[in-house]
Amino acid sequence: MTTVELVMPKMGESIMEATILTWSKQIGDSVEADETILEIATDKVDSEVPSPVDGVIKEVLFNEGDVVKVGTVIAILSTDGEGGEDDLADIPDVTETASHTAASVEKEASTANLDMSEASRFYSPLVKNIAKEEGLAISELEQIKGSGSNGRVTKQDILSYLENKSTAPKEQPTPKVQPASKTQSSPKPAAAAPKMTAPPVNRSGNVEIVEMDRMRKMIADHMVMSKHVSPHVTSFVEADMTNVVNWRNKNKKAFQERYGEKITYTPIFVEAVTRAIKDFPGVNASIDGTQIILRKDINIGMAAALPTGNLIVPVIKNADFQSLAGLAKSVNDLAGRARANKLKPDDIQGGTFTLTNVGTFGNVMGTPIINQPQVAILAVGAIRKMPAVLETEYGDIIAIRQKMFLSLSYDHRVVDGMLGGSFLRRVADYLEAWDVNRAI
Repeated sequence: MTTVELVMPKMGESIMEATILTWSKQIGDSVEADETILEIATDKVDSEVPSPVDGVIKEVLFNEGDVVKVGTVIAILSTDGEGGEDDLADIPDVTETASHTAASVEKEASTANLDMSEASRFYSPLVKNIAKEEGLAISELEQIKGSGSNGRVTKQDILSYLENKSTAPKEQPTPKVQPASKTQSSPKPAAAAPKMTAPPVNRSGNVEIVEMDRMRKMIADHMVMSKHVSPHVTSFVEADMTNVVNWRNKNKKAFQERYGEKITYTPIFVEAVTRAIKDFPGVNASIDGTQIILRKDINIGMAAALPTGNLIVPVIKNADFQSLAGLAKSVNDLAGRARANKLKPDDIQGGTFTLTNVGTFGNVMGTPIINQPQVAILAVGAIRKMPAVLETEYGDIIAIRQKMFLSLSYDHRVVDGMLGGSFLRRVADYLEAWDVNRAI
């Protein structure tokens, strides 16, 4: 009989651990491949962990509520012997109860060469091994539509894909470029830094003690880590939003009738940000040790407040390829599912730059904390009617204009004042130059 180690899966960029919510299966229970064994949660989203094989739960190594690092073994499964060993012969993550032979160790090392560092979702050991043997690049594997839970790719999915592909010319394996690092380096400085102790708190008097919920604890840890990792600098600029406000007021009814979507200010902000990123790509980056990772994709995270008071950041993928109507649809969809707690793991992964709207709460400006491993985050404040001096052919006049502050927090290790300030000014320029006659 053979045993299989079930490990805590990778749940997204910069996520290093997850909390076990519930075990759907207990010791002695039978499971089928891709059947849910447990539910886990990060500071971003809840998800299910499936079984990689048919078998029986032999050991459960952690309890509900435990926080477990990614890659840690959380359960042991045993096979029933009915074809199980044949399937498991191709799985690099299988651990024999007896000592490994030299041949099995060599095979595991070979299979481990499949670089999954850029994977956006969890793959079972069997699927990973099939992909490696068939020479599938990770980019090709990511395109396979999964029929398992949360869109997970099953054995049948990848075999069907390979069968359909067999009649077409076989794709040449993508030349491998040595990755800068297999793991994000941003948490490393935080882990290496000396532990800081908070001052004691006096609990006497008229107080109420409220325990942080799981998400709030993880958000707190993530924010503290970000401040330790990145030297934050914040720049401010004021933008005249009069054209944007007038255009929206004039077109919001027709926009909804045509596209079936409400047009808020957020998609307009996202459009301006994506245009400015193309002008100043240095803010769309990450840092890995002494290397700057410039992101070619523009994936905008939009911070959203949940009914619980916690925060989540769903991501608009490839925002620069979407029209204003497409951005409006993406914003409304992600915001709605965030409030309903229906976001999927993929919805909160892959962000390259983050936008937060502090004006929603009536705030005029803010100094947001960078969402690691990104290097910048933009906050937009409330739009207010303000007196302003306008230059005309007849001289300067004072007029009522719609004004808004924008603030950019950036990582001073790689973004200097000239880059950060120029990018921020360019976002404001695009907003101020909004065409009041723009067609919807």
